[in-house]
Amino acid sequence: MNKDELDGKIDRLKGKIKEEVGHATDDQELHDEGVADQASGKVQEGFGKARHKVGDALHDVAHKIKD
Repeated sequence: MNKDELDGKIDRLKGKIKEEVGHATDDQELHDEGVADQASGKVQEGFGKARHKVGDALHDVAHKIKD
């Protein structure tokens, strides 16, 4: 797991908490902010996963070239 994946997971968790608190307190703005944070976190986590896969692929190619 890289920093982008971790930060994305954290943002998704914070967003879920904001969404639930906003729902419980009838604060639509906080609820909507939480939904937006979750979406942003999901994108960042996806970017991190893609970066991780590219890094793995480059590592595999470099390993094959060495052999």
